[in-house]
Amino acid sequence: MLAKLKHFPLFLMLFSLGLPVSAEEATTTNEFNVDMDMGRGGEPRRVPDPSEFKVCAEADNLPFSNMKKEGFENRIAELIAEDLGKKLSFQWWHHMLGYYRNTLNAYRCDVIIGTVAYNDMLMTTKPYYRSTYAFVYRKDSGYNITDWDSPDLRKAKNIGVVDKTPVASALNDKDLMANAKPYRIFRDLTMPPSKLIDDLVAGEIDVAIVWGPIAGYYAKKSSVPLVVVPTPEYEGMPAQAKLQFNIAMGVRKRDKERQAMIQEVLDRRQADILKILDEYGIPHVPVVDERAEKAKKRGAVIPKNE
Repeated sequence: MLAKLKHFPLFLMLFSLGLPVSAEEATTTNEFNVDMDMGRGGEPRRVPDPSEFKVCAEADNLPFSNMKKEGFENRIAELIAEDLGKKLSFQWWHHMLGYYRNTLNAYRCDVIIGTVAYNDMLMTTKPYYRSTYAFVYRKDSGYNITDWDSPDLRKAKNIGVVDKTPVASALNDKDLMANAKPYRIFRDLTMPPSKLIDDLVAGEIDVAIVWGPIAGYYAKKSSVPLVVVPTPEYEGMPAQAKLQFNIAMGVRKRDKERQAMIQEVLDRRQADILKILDEYGIPHVPVVDERAEKAKKRGAVIPKNE
């Protein structure tokens, strides 16, 4: 679907950012040798170990995480666990519908390292970084693309975008849909996250517009010099289809003590976390208090504790 997006459900938005999603109709997998009945009604639950920092992590989703612990979320988890003096462990699962239900809410693990802030399926910390979609193009192209009105964006004959992402709204408004080449990464699970960057390097597309962490990480690893430019927020976007997102850590909805413990570490180690993001090439922009902005727009009083 490459039509103007009027509604962008939370699970699609999370999926488009490479973040874990959840839905009741999800399928499950037992390839990680786990008890699939754990945490279900009437069945035993794992009892969290106070000495353990157990993270729910995706098994093969770089640059975020993988089973070799090569992702930036793996690194951030290591930093948090070390600061707390706890033993780090992971419950691996695949990036798929039902992720929260089968991991965090089944008590197989206790922490999600990266999710959209104020995700109503979880209790989240304050945002610890904010990222954005990014324009990516070859350095030798001669392009200078900084925003949606850049003349060089209109010159691009093939603009690679991931199907069903908010980018479609901006391209549609700028009459650039005819130049868009959709990649159905959500439907074709054999297509790697690096596919757009790979095709950009190969000359199959002229510009890629990709979620920032994916853009920055794979551009940094590219054998061909690439330019990565964070997209500005597009003013014409509906609220459900914005381009910049605050990212936070998540715990179970009633796990206030764990949330507070993690928040203290995030506050102490913010500079170290940003260094990890920079090391991986992850573009980040200043965190925006989106709840305050929404309250201002509707004339509401901003709560003192927020």
